[in-house]
Amino acid sequence: MSDLQHCILHAALPNIVFDGWSMATLEKAAESIGLPRADAQRAFPKGVMECLDYFTAEADANMVQSLEQDYTLTEMKIRDRIAAAVMVRLRQNQPHREAIRRALAFYALPWNAPALLHSAYRTVDAMWRACGDNSTDFNFYTKRALLAKIYASTLYVWLDDDSPDLTETQAFLHRRIDNVMQIQKAKFKIKSWFGKTA
Repeated sequence: MSDLQHCILHAALPNIVFDGWSMATLEKAAESIGLPRADAQRAFPKGVMECLDYFTAEADANMVQSLEQDYTLTEMKIRDRIAAAVMVRLRQNQPHREAIRRALAFYALPWNAPALLHSAYRTVDAMWRACGDNSTDFNFYTKRALLAKIYASTLYVWLDDDSPDLTETQAFLHRRIDNVMQIQKAKFKIKSWFGKTA
């Protein structure tokens, strides 16, 4: 089934820019590659949200594969690993930027909020795991919540970034990581101070 999903999704992506994320778009995509329109429903019986879920899951897998093959993450500082993960994800999706813009609008509908949270969590979890994070304590959730904020804000900069090699997005990302790290260091110092004076 995944082969059918892959074929229909990628046939649909160029048209999603104009027609949006809809079953009609997926049906047209199936037809454009010589398949019955009904195959769109067969590939994604739960509808467009299932197609979006497949799209993001495939992007997560491609990102992890690139990080494992093209980077020596163990030799990099953690901040550089995170920056690499975010930029790999965005660069890989550069051809689908407008489709992602339409996806964010679709996710913004109130009844789609749970699906958005699930998708965002899966992506940042894949990033952290690729970067070597194996935490199971409270830090597990803190790290993912912080990265979700960094990734989301960087994603919106990326959507309108026409700079060469996404230099504006990369600069923004590094500033966001710096800000988060400074805040976390400040919190740690405050906790240590109170611990000493308690």
